[in-house]
Amino acid sequence: MSFIDTIKERARQDVKKIVMPETSDRRTLMAAAEVIRERIADIIFIGNEEKISEGARWLDVDLSKVEIVDPEKTDRLEPYAEKLYELRKSKGMTPEAARERLLTDPLMFGVMTVKMGDADGMVAGACHATADVLRPSLQILRTAPGVEIVSGFFILDVPNCELGANGTFLFADCGLNQDPNPEELACIANSSAKSFANLIGQKPVIAMLSHSTKGSAKHPLVDKMVEATRIAKEKYPKLTIDGELQTDAAIIESVARSKAPGSEVAGHANVLIFPNLDAGNIGYKLVERLAHADAFGPMLQGLARPVNDLSRGCNAEDIVGVVALTVVQAQLISD
Repeated sequence: MSFIDTIKERARQDVKKIVMPETSDRRTLMAAAEVIRERIADIIFIGNEEKISEGARWLDVDLSKVEIVDPEKTDRLEPYAEKLYELRKSKGMTPEAARERLLTDPLMFGVMTVKMGDADGMVAGACHATADVLRPSLQILRTAPGVEIVSGFFILDVPNCELGANGTFLFADCGLNQDPNPEELACIANSSAKSFANLIGQKPVIAMLSHSTKGSAKHPLVDKMVEATRIAKEKYPKLTIDGELQTDAAIIESVARSKAPGSEVAGHANVLIFPNLDAGNIGYKLVERLAHADAFGPMLQGLARPVNDLSRGCNAEDIVGVVALTVVQAQLISD
């Protein structure tokens, strides 16, 4: 059974409500129909029922079991607006502005649906930038207790591959933090370890990646990963983590024996922490396209409730996978 099939099966064991606010996007409609068909989640749409129904007819998909919430007609508008005002009044928001925001911004309405307990998580980003998805999530849901930084990760499932966790890896941060400092990288490593253990169910083995292995090059970027590794080991002593490591030393055992002898991580890593967003984004897309890997994300970790971003280049199948992962994240929170 593939990684995502395992996740879907876990999602079916305790179905959650996931809000999908981008109802003008055909991929969202197609994905929702498949999610309902596979009984992965209950779906809430934010938008005009007539337009959504028209889209369903045009795409020939069954959305009859999707709950549609029209901000202009629902009785949720007033309590949502009251709560939004309460949360943001210190930032200058007025009751009138809160109501208008909910009427005009489906992402904000979707986040409020999660905040008010009417949904267990949200998936968006097919036609919005990551910043647009993240901003209201941070403003309203905020970070989980004990988490210092919200970060993004991808699950990469590489076919016919024995590396990592039988071909499955977690890459971070590939979608959010542009140039994290050593302290932030250490936090990202810890969050990623938890995400890997929760979603993949295996022991996370974390490599802090660089263009250098154990001092083979000298540069401030190398120093950053060395320091991040030191902080992570000190702050999170239970982590199995090492760095700085080049990618081949991190995942290929024969290379590890030569470049990093004695490292318990080198040659066995399944969680790869990149020095910056450039490296992470480039890395996951190379693996996705050249190795024909399934890439799920960018998932967000560190929020109080699960909200997950999508690549704007995603297809409907990708969205189905992220919805399933969001359900599993919601199950873990409710547990």
